[in-house]
Amino acid sequence: MIKTIAIDMDGTLLNKMQKVSKENRDAIQKAQSEGVEVIIATGRSYVEARVALDEAGIVCPVICVNGAALFREDGKIAASNPMSAATASMVGEFLEEQGIYFEIYTSQGIYSKDYENAIAALVDVFVTANPEIDPERMRKFAEERLQLGQVTSISDYSELFRHSNVEYYKILSFSKDLSLLNQIASKLKGKGVTVTSSGRGNVEIMSGTAQKGTALETYVNEKAGLMRETMAIGDNYNDVSMFERVGLSVAMGNAPLDIQKLCDEVTGKNDESGVAEAILKVLKQSAY
Repeated sequence: MIKTIAIDMDGTLLNKMQKVSKENRDAIQKAQSEGVEVIIATGRSYVEARVALDEAGIVCPVICVNGAALFREDGKIAASNPMSAATASMVGEFLEEQGIYFEIYTSQGIYSKDYENAIAALVDVFVTANPEIDPERMRKFAEERLQLGQVTSISDYSELFRHSNVEYYKILSFSKDLSLLNQIASKLKGKGVTVTSSGRGNVEIMSGTAQKGTALETYVNEKAGLMRETMAIGDNYNDVSMFERVGLSVAMGNAPLDIQKLCDEVTGKNDESGVAEAILKVLKQSAY
């Protein structure tokens, strides 16, 4: 019997318009009304995540920045697993040496040295999750997300690393040179950080112990629940740490084939309310 459901956002809960469909919202609220814990697990910052969730009227805990921070239903932070300033600075310097664009997710917001590249980066994420969508339309969404996501322009990242009251959750890098990204990922994996990806053309770097799966396991344990009674729904490589730990792993129909093969089940695509399909299926099974 499934008692906890963890749901990714981009490419999973959100459709190609970056919205939560009525079907997905209703299924989540039905699960909650039946006593099932629902938690969002996303690579987004909390502010970015809340934009779509608030619009849909979804109230639940949120695992943010790939497990580097956990927020309660009331919006207060419950736990964090940041990189040290030294580690974040080391990663930043390495990426700058490679000439690759990146932005830094912190407890004080997101920082970028290049607004236009930040727009291009977000468009890349959206189009990866929804390849059929018009990139220009996605650009408008990206501009809105940057404004709502409190992205701050900074001339020199070293300024950021001098602040003692800042937690460094994630460094997100982008490039159309996939070979370069693979090389960067390989080199960073030996430097005490977690390296993953939420889409083609990006690499995400967190603390060596920060993953969606570990954050989810911590949450479930604190609720006196069991991972074997937990379902995770996702579409990409940053969801694998959840898939490997839960009792029921569900891949979206739009997920890469190797992700689909890794999971116990495959549901509909994100633009077909596949999340609702998966939730209603387990609720029906639990009723018998």
